[in-house]
Amino acid sequence: MQKYRHEYKYLISEKERDILKTRLSEILEPDIHAKGGSYFIRSLYFDDFRRSAYGEKMDGTVLRKKYRIRVYNLSKDVISLECKRKRGNYIYKLQQRISLGELDSILNGDYAFLLKREEPLLREFYAGCISDRLRPEVIVDYERTPFVWEAGTVRITFDEHVRSGFMGWDLFDGDMPAYEVLEPGQLILEVKYTEFLPEILRRILPMEGAELMAASKYVLCCDQRDRIRGIPPFAI
Repeated sequence: MQKYRHEYKYLISEKERDILKTRLSEILEPDIHAKGGSYFIRSLYFDDFRRSAYGEKMDGTVLRKKYRIRVYNLSKDVISLECKRKRGNYIYKLQQRISLGELDSILNGDYAFLLKREEPLLREFYAGCISDRLRPEVIVDYERTPFVWEAGTVRITFDEHVRSGFMGWDLFDGDMPAYEVLEPGQLILEVKYTEFLPEILRRILPMEGAELMAASKYVLCCDQRDRIRGIPPFAI
């Protein structure tokens, strides 16, 4: 059975980042997947014709979900279709690898192959594409520096240069225009854990005065796109 995890996000400054990294590096281990300490994440988010994922987040709906396709470092080696479900401050993520050809099929509106796969997530995504008209909404880019603690399966990440992309859906285009969504010098601290957060980390996190984020990266990137396009704020 899939376990929900705790998730908290904070808006912090670069100075706070430097202090936290120094403290955390003495306690936590770098993620083994982060070559050189960090990696680049690009996610293509989907929403339905009602913009439910956006609206439910803005409206504070307790139970909600978002679909996305994610790649790392613009590599075609790992392409994941994911569904992130949230209940208050608890989350769990379902993910399934898809091929480059399957990605192309989705972007071309050809969803039939999803029914030939046995994985429940892919069948659920098919139903959303057909019945709710799930379609690409916005791209979210950022650089992530992760730290992990096996006890309590703790994961702490620093996400910097969060950018909104919407000039196309090529996940491997390194020259895609993307627009910063945070103020200069700001970044996002994410704290995730399953069983418990060790006391030594509770004393460090969050930093005094850190702002608990209300908006998600997805919402921030949608808002930035709409501002650039001159579209009025989405009415809830």
